[in-house]
Amino acid sequence: MWVKSQQNPKNIMSLNKLYILFVIFFLGFGFRSQLHAQDKTFTVVLDPGHGGKDTGTTGTTRYKDQNEKDIVLAVALKVGALLEKEIPGVKIIYTRKTDTFIELNKRGEIANKANADLFVSIHANAASYKANGTETYVLGVHRNPTNLAVAKRENDVILLEENYEKHYSYDPHSPASIISLTLMQEDYLDQSIRLAKIIEKSFAEVGKRRARGVKQAGFVVLHQTYMPSVLIEIGFLSNKAEEDFLRKSSGQQKIALSIADAIKKYKKELDKNTVTTKPVSTKTDSKFVFKDVFFKVQIASSSNKVSTKPYNFKGLEGVERVKVGKYYKYYLGKTHDFNSIKKYKEKAKTKGFTSAFVVAFRGNERISVDQLLKSASK
Repeated sequence: MWVKSQQNPKNIMSLNKLYILFVIFFLGFGFRSQLHAQDKTFTVVLDPGHGGKDTGTTGTTRYKDQNEKDIVLAVALKVGALLEKEIPGVKIIYTRKTDTFIELNKRGEIANKANADLFVSIHANAASYKANGTETYVLGVHRNPTNLAVAKRENDVILLEENYEKHYSYDPHSPASIISLTLMQEDYLDQSIRLAKIIEKSFAEVGKRRARGVKQAGFVVLHQTYMPSVLIEIGFLSNKAEEDFLRKSSGQQKIALSIADAIKKYKKELDKNTVTTKPVSTKTDSKFVFKDVFFKVQIASSSNKVSTKPYNFKGLEGVERVKVGKYYKYYLGKTHDFNSIKKYKEKAKTKGFTSAFVVAFRGNERISVDQLLKSASK
């Protein structure tokens, strides 16, 4: 995925495209409600890179009928079809299903509005040196000056957009601006890396491809999603053998099988690690049941607006987020019964939230739990 501009495509190297994952993270935090109910549907947003006037890399230029934008679209559609067949109840959303130009901020907006569980951006690579194989990127700091230079060059794709200054607080010509973007995805980085590792392993084992491994760099597209996000380079179109492979439907299907298999394994891991927090049956003491009061367990407080998906809370389901002043409070459980809420607190502590504590609300007003219990004991 390099940008077709005044640059020579042959000079774009292996980190291209990553910038798209970067942008998508930046816009994400504005699209969620303060109270987010858990959605049982597993939603995957597939993002075929480029499109329309943005052709991506033209590869070896031996072919005129297919550029990167066409190949990655075909692969993305095949991935979606496989996931719909193999994961019951999955919801697949595409940032594009035709040859259209989609602005980077719109790609992130699509994923965030869908409250997606995963964002997967698919691209094809190119290099001015001999290279082959797959790479999967997550957002992160630049490991060397080459990565920084590639990120700067790749992020120039936003210059193809009209009025891009209104859409981004990012300056494509500023190294400091690029580096600052990498600080925004910390809440999702562990899960992004885990998914990326599974994808690269699947390329090697299922697709029998050379897997070059998981990499990190500061690309705009990853920056705008607020969910685990990866950018996949499915091969080098600058390599004649890989270009031939990726142009064939059979090659695209092998790549799609690898990606779909990885996503299926990732979801299986999530399901296995998700803790169902249904109240444990206890003998109700009516003295500690308050019809006009709700008890909750506060497990965290942060200035960051974090998705309430189980993977962000060590597998706990049903976490509620409420904004209080400049901070977000994260609660588990909601019940009139004080004895039942204690079970939620015990569960939170077993998952590592050792400072979890019970709070009480009458309407929207927080009240003292101690005073409430003392009055009930009299």
